[in-house]
Amino acid sequence: MIPPDQGNNATDQVERLIALLAKLPGMGRRSARRAALRLLRDPAGLMLPLADAMRSTAEAVRPCRLCGNLDTVDPCRICTDPNRDQEVLCVVEGVADLWALERARVHRGLYHVLGGVLSALSGVGPEDLRVDPLLARVSDGHVREVILALPATVDGATTAHYLHDRLRPTGASVTRLAQGVPMGGALDVMDDGTLAAALKARRPA
Repeated sequence: MIPPDQGNNATDQVERLIALLAKLPGMGRRSARRAALRLLRDPAGLMLPLADAMRSTAEAVRPCRLCGNLDTVDPCRICTDPNRDQEVLCVVEGVADLWALERARVHRGLYHVLGGVLSALSGVGPEDLRVDPLLARVSDGHVREVILALPATVDGATTAHYLHDRLRPTGASVTRLAQGVPMGGALDVMDDGTLAAALKARRPA
């Protein structure tokens, strides 16, 4: 029989695991509890390898100082790829959107991760985003086109208008995604065909 103090420790450990899992996107308390039980059923085959992978990833992966992508090298492999079009810059809200566009294999230029979108309700202003680094990258004269691949939401549209105004003095062409992106749509949940159509049919912002 497990002594009361050990039993309480075990319960505390499981509750801590569930609480941490519940913080993940799309994971409510119930989903977190199911995931925790699945891990606990196979600690050697699933839980410990997962913990090891998470620890090694946390230690190795870092944000790219140029674009904001996540990689094990800095600058990232996209920024240093000589086959990329260095004169076309695609601006996205987050790394998930960058990865979605890479999966679709339709953009062969560079990226810039804003780290969010402007939101009056959430108190997110230009100073909270990577706007100044974007302006610095475009102002050096080497970027001929900036693609605003932002979510089709009110905040995404507000951010696009703001960036268009800030980028106008640079002389670079500013475009945005066209058909295929429904209102309220997030890039990282769209299929590759939709993303490809939207990027290829981009229009002046």
